[in-house]
Amino acid sequence: MLRSLLRANQWQLIAAYCLHAVRSLFNLSSDASVSEGRPKYLMTDLVPHWKVGFEAFNDIRHYIYTGMTKASPPEVSTCVDDACTHDACPPAINYAIELMYASAAFKMTALCSVYEDSLVMFVDYAPVEDVIPVLVAAFHCQLNQLRSYCIQRIARSNLDNVCLEKEIPDELSSEIKSLRVKSNQESEANTNEVDPLREKTVRRIHKALDTDDFELLNLLLKEYKVTLDDAYALHYAAAYCNPNFFVEVLNMGLADLNLKDARGRTVLHVAARRKEPAVMVTLLSKGAYASETTSDGQTAVAICRRMTRQKDYVEATKQGQETNKDRLCIDVLEREMRRNSVSENLAMSSEVMDDDFQRKLEYLENRVACVRLFPSEARVAMEMAGADTTTGLSVLGRKGLSRNLKEVDLNETPSMQATSRQLRLLTLLKTVHSWALKGTRNLKKM
Repeated sequence: MLRSLLRANQWQLIAAYCLHAVRSLFNLSSDASVSEGRPKYLMTDLVPHWKVGFEAFNDIRHYIYTGMTKASPPEVSTCVDDACTHDACPPAINYAIELMYASAAFKMTALCSVYEDSLVMFVDYAPVEDVIPVLVAAFHCQLNQLRSYCIQRIARSNLDNVCLEKEIPDELSSEIKSLRVKSNQESEANTNEVDPLREKTVRRIHKALDTDDFELLNLLLKEYKVTLDDAYALHYAAAYCNPNFFVEVLNMGLADLNLKDARGRTVLHVAARRKEPAVMVTLLSKGAYASETTSDGQTAVAICRRMTRQKDYVEATKQGQETNKDRLCIDVLEREMRRNSVSENLAMSSEVMDDDFQRKLEYLENRVACVRLFPSEARVAMEMAGADTTTGLSVLGRKGLSRNLKEVDLNETPSMQATSRQLRLLTLLKTVHSWALKGTRNLKKM
């Protein structure tokens, strides 16, 4: 009994010591300093490869107190996409990475293993783009099993070499490429031959984009038979380049901004993952289709919502500060989607209105078919109705206008066509009404 009490007290002392140590180390303020003779450290110094937030600190502290993990806070581990089940959305993955980095940094092996197992499950369901940060985390934390699992998943995917080289350490990128070469050799796959000169030119174009070298970009496009579309230059610039330079490239007018890359993504889809408002606004103003979907059915706004944590979306904007980019990007895309929806509804309403006009005009024209035989009577009737007789008679005199209502006159804008139809309907209505007041004397003579 005494031994068990001593052991319990010993564990309480160890827990208290660990908590005291963690409290002295975890300082979420921006300035490292010495307070009361004890040094304080920045979390960015302790965990240099990832940002560890206050929620993750609380989860680590809870584990130290109780020896158990708890459910992740939804505000930092779930996205704002209502259609998402949050099984493997980016916020869920990123929060698990955050906890894994923190537990690995403080040598909490058991806890690190828990989050490693969680990330293994995420890798099975997540889009391949979201596996990249998991692989990088496994690399930095020296978790070989998770690292190998991620490499296998990426090697089997259609993730292009440009993405591998830009977002993954060289050691890992080379390993993935080697696996792909080996897999192709074993399966004797017929791969398309790559033109070395063309490939070299594409890389030079990407290099010019990286360095914001507009002159070099123009020179390469003139010297070699490679276009911006061939190099997926807008996709590349939207993902990796300075937003101002992206606008310059877009303003050249030499690329199709709705072109889909080998993975079925438009430039707007790529920009949605980066969440850069300036890039999105420019694309939309130039005619990018917000309703366009990826090969797996995702629109740009769905991608953006799935990339955004609830905490970042509902974060209140302080007076005098800009709205956070997460919320701003979603708002911009949703406004564009609503605008497109209104335009589609108007187009549908226009079709319905055309049918309605057709029926009304046929009915009224049948009633005033004799107007062309009695123009003087028509003039009097219209004057009584207060209609413009000159315009009205010319409109009434157009044979077969209602029959050809849905034909398009290339010399007229939609608004002009709508005005013409309204005028014709109004003229017919006024004429019929006026004649009704006169008793339709001339119609009875026929």
